[in-house]
Amino acid sequence: MGRGLGSVRAAQTGRRASGGGGGGGGGPGSPAVLRRHRWPGQRDCSIPTGMSDAGPAVLEGREVRWARIGVWLVAVTMAYNAVEALIAVWSGVSAQSIALVGFGLDSVIELAAATMLFWRLRVEARGADHETIERTERTVLRFVGATFLLLAAYVTFEAVWGLWHSVTPGESRIGIALAVASLVIMPLVALGKLRAAREIGSAALRAEAKETLACSYLSFALLVGLVANALAGWWWADPVAALLMVPWLVKEGREGLSGEECCDD
Repeated sequence: MGRGLGSVRAAQTGRRASGGGGGGGGGPGSPAVLRRHRWPGQRDCSIPTGMSDAGPAVLEGREVRWARIGVWLVAVTMAYNAVEALIAVWSGVSAQSIALVGFGLDSVIELAAATMLFWRLRVEARGADHETIERTERTVLRFVGATFLLLAAYVTFEAVWGLWHSVTPGESRIGIALAVASLVIMPLVALGKLRAAREIGSAALRAEAKETLACSYLSFALLVGLVANALAGWWWADPVAALLMVPWLVKEGREGLSGEECCDD
């Protein structure tokens, strides 16, 4: 009996010495503990809290699961933005509301970013190699950064145009209902994408999730403008509220283009 226990301990000691034990093995045959999508100039992205002691198989399985969740959340974003764009443009033209039409165009911008993210996550969910994932990540991150700058330019132009010409947003019950729905749904989707981005170490998904939050804020600005105009005649509330977020949009866009976005704060 004593010899049997001694043999087991000796075997366990041998496995630890060969790098098969405590999650720190770095031999040539050791699988990566957690893929970290980084390139020169990007800040390090840490392993999710509480996962540092997990084995390689657990971490890889968790990453694949969250990549699939990310795919589902981005697909929801794409579908919602497509419907949102159609409703906003249609109701905006009917009510002669520049704010609503512009809100629909903003949805098209986010739809483009979400489509690129869907492609990037599908690449990882299908088990692509590390180099392919990093190359796709870098491409998508820069594309999302460009959409941030495009969104900033659109918001600035529409807001300045509206203030200069004293454009009054048209009253639209459909527009108000759409803004309320976006305020309820999209922040929840964005938070889910932020969690998925942290789990799989994707700066591109994190940037796109923050763009979803930005569009949620624009929904709030649209709602404030429509309601304030309907109740108090404050036609300027919408463009002023929208202009407040332009510096943040520019900052996020520049970080995305330069690859400085990190998956974890």
